[in-house]
Amino acid sequence: MTDHASIAIQTRRLTRYFGRRAVVRELDFAVPRGSVVGLLGLNGAGKTTTIRMLLGLLAPTRGSCEVLGRNSQELTPDDRTRIGHTVEGHFLYPWMRVSDCAKFERDTHAKWNANFFDQTVARFGIDPTARVHWLSRGQRAGVSIAATLATDPELLILDDPALGLDPVSRRALNETIIDFCDGGERTVLLSSHLLDDVEHVADRIAMMVDGRLLVNATLDNFRDGVSAWAAPTSADLAAIESTAGYVHSRIRGGRRIITLANATEESAMVLEKYGAVREHDEVSFADAVLAYLSRSRVEQSFYHRGVVQ
Repeated sequence: MTDHASIAIQTRRLTRYFGRRAVVRELDFAVPRGSVVGLLGLNGAGKTTTIRMLLGLLAPTRGSCEVLGRNSQELTPDDRTRIGHTVEGHFLYPWMRVSDCAKFERDTHAKWNANFFDQTVARFGIDPTARVHWLSRGQRAGVSIAATLATDPELLILDDPALGLDPVSRRALNETIIDFCDGGERTVLLSSHLLDDVEHVADRIAMMVDGRLLVNATLDNFRDGVSAWAAPTSADLAAIESTAGYVHSRIRGGRRIITLANATEESAMVLEKYGAVREHDEVSFADAVLAYLSRSRVEQSFYHRGVVQ
């Protein structure tokens, strides 16, 4: 059973087919309450489909998912008031002024935190009297985020909210998310391609490759669990790829750079046999993520190796 007091999101063998194509496959993961989880994956990895199932907008082919202790297919209007959701594009009525957007949202929600709305709008440098069609993309995002957070949701689900935003707007968005989570009582699931932003705000990551969950770990455990090795380009690639924990390899500067997850003495001995030396520099978060994502569309056996939890 789900521990409703400590788990905000729970999926069990969550699967979705479109026709004969599996877009989400056997997804099992839990999001602890009070955490900020970065949901990572290439386009087509299944992130948005997963979010739509979590919100009850799409039925699973099989399996189930729960948010805030309720099956997603049975969410009531009261349940939905506890969930905030924004998508790429941040739709707003263009003829409205920013203050009209606030009134519209305030009148259609049971809870409204005017101070949070005003502070967020100010953080994005937005004039409350401006019409939406005058605003930049980043400012429209600011109004959308402000309106969503002002309803005081317990769970916030963001689907690529920063896509196309300028650096100043991205910083404002990140700071808003951090402030929103201050106190540890609110939960955020943030789907994003912007790895710097995820590293800045998230304390956990969940990584999807070809519809499967490949990583579900704290940020620190993920970074600590990934190591890089350098081998001659002539090294036996088939033997390297069969090493326990193998994630990916690429050629860089005349050497083959190999990424391992949870390297053991045994796997180290195998790599050393083929002339590999562990690089002393810590693998960056971005490099570790890209090593996983670069293995998209690979053989099925990979999904049983190189997993960090």
